[in-house]
Amino acid sequence: MRKKPQLFGTDGVRGVAGHYPLDRETVGKLGCALGAALAREAQSGSGAVLLGQDTRESSPWIVSTLAAGLRASGAKTVYAGVITTPGLAFLTRHRGFAAGVMVSASHNPFEDNGIKVLSSEGTKLPEALELEIEDLLRSLPSVTLSEPELQPSPELVNAYLDFLESVAPHGDSVSRFRLVADCAHGASAAMIPEFLRRLGIETQILNAEPNGRNINLKCGSLYPQMMAEATRSAGADLGVAFDGDADRAIFASSSGQVLDGDHVLFAMAPFLKSRQSLKGEAVVGTLMTNLGLEFALKRYAIGLKRTPVGDKFVLEEMQRSGINLGGEPSGHIIFSDISIAGDGIVTLLQMLRLLSETETPADELMRGYKPFPQIIRNVRVKAKPPLESIPEVARALDLSRVDLGDRGRVVLRYSGTEPLARVMVEGEQMAMVERHAAEIAEAIGKALGA
Repeated sequence: MRKKPQLFGTDGVRGVAGHYPLDRETVGKLGCALGAALAREAQSGSGAVLLGQDTRESSPWIVSTLAAGLRASGAKTVYAGVITTPGLAFLTRHRGFAAGVMVSASHNPFEDNGIKVLSSEGTKLPEALELEIEDLLRSLPSVTLSEPELQPSPELVNAYLDFLESVAPHGDSVSRFRLVADCAHGASAAMIPEFLRRLGIETQILNAEPNGRNINLKCGSLYPQMMAEATRSAGADLGVAFDGDADRAIFASSSGQVLDGDHVLFAMAPFLKSRQSLKGEAVVGTLMTNLGLEFALKRYAIGLKRTPVGDKFVLEEMQRSGINLGGEPSGHIIFSDISIAGDGIVTLLQMLRLLSETETPADELMRGYKPFPQIIRNVRVKAKPPLESIPEVARALDLSRVDLGDRGRVVLRYSGTEPLARVMVEGEQMAMVERHAAEIAEAIGKALGA
């Protein structure tokens, strides 16, 4: 079996701040190991490592400890301060940094944190380099590091905002819109209000007062209902809710309908095709992309390619297949002609472009897409053997697939960051979906329940 990284999950190193692997010693060693691995990369030369963070209370000390480890191994560091993950990715790629490191746990609560390491291209690291960093980390002795006091570089954040402004639709066609924007008390809180003022867009700002502990707290992309209701009440043209590091965006129409990443792909793909801008005559989704989207896109002769869950895999397939639009239901959307990072603010700009150029309200744009009923059950497990190798799980799975036929799907997978098995069932009839999800989850629980 191929060796897999142990610390690095699908989205970097995650955990509870202050506890392994996000205790001070391990974080410092990770900085040392990353610096040593970069020194082995001839193409990185003497380029510095760009550091950024979100607004949770543990982020400053984690960034400082990482910087200490990097400097101890001879690497230079530059600190962007509070910035979105796609903002850090853009700057890493376009400002010649050897790597970028974002301290954020994205949509997770404040107690958690994470370390996302990006390559010089602004993409997530290949597994081979993650394994090399882990091997180096294990070989390092305990060291006492002197944590530096980091000074942010506001010029870097401004450079990212300038980029966003350069790709934004301009003029009366956009400034006439009214928006509601939920910043989740996260990284976008420092930039979205100013950026939308630059564009002349009247915006009601929600949840833009971070205190270190309120990031994602019943707000943002995981809790879009507040934003959707505010959009309906205000009679706004569009609402948007970001997550803590603003690589996700969930929307709402003027009627208060919540629009996830699948809705965005449905609206954008035919629009781009009509303007001869959809490459590959297809979009890239994941195993969690709704089957209803696949059928809806077929009506426009647009294909759907699926990947494992994770924007890293979506981007890899886009690049392999020459496709320029892809994303996940969670709101990670990649417009690769603009940015190879899933960027919630870029997605917002593209949605504004869509509304402007079609002169069609969001509710009307979504009428051709009817998501299939879908249920996701999480089952806490004590081990992670191949799920279909467990006889009782395989039996429940076979029964559901026969019953659902080609108008339904079952996806079983383990979480990359938690001791959970995820059961996703979708089909045309909710009662059938609920029954099969419950039966499969029960079979997993009996076999592997913690």
